[in-house]
Amino acid sequence: MKKLVLTLVMFSIILVLVACGNSEVEKTDGKQTEQVQADSLKSLENEGVGKYLADSKGMTLYYFTKDESGKSNCSGECLGNWPAFTEESFTVPEGYNQKDFGVITREENGIKQRTYKGYPLYYFVKDQKEGDINGQGVKDVWFVVNNETEF
Repeated sequence: MKKLVLTLVMFSIILVLVACGNSEVEKTDGKQTEQVQADSLKSLENEGVGKYLADSKGMTLYYFTKDESGKSNCSGECLGNWPAFTEESFTVPEGYNQKDFGVITREENGIKQRTYKGYPLYYFVKDQKEGDINGQGVKDVWFVVNNETEF
């Protein structure tokens, strides 16, 4: 009987520990807040362009040479082909500095677009799967982003 009770107590303790260990909760000012897991950007590599930046799903991120620091010059049909990268929270891969990433508010729709070194980041609609770089060099104004990109 003692073994059965001891086994049940141990089993209950294990269940409680497992249940408590699965959620990340942080206490601030006596209140509990759940931490949100940030997605991670990726550094991918392609023989033609070398290493480049992609989102957490491996979709390539681009910059537009006609943009200005802190301002997008891509709107309308352009934005239809080059959707804005709007991820709110992410970590950056080795070789990148989190401080180089910022945000602008798009003038035409108020959407927050992420930037790298002040320049807006975009996707390309013809990239369909992880590792696609179909936007590289389009019209000599669209390029993949890497940690050596200079604006």
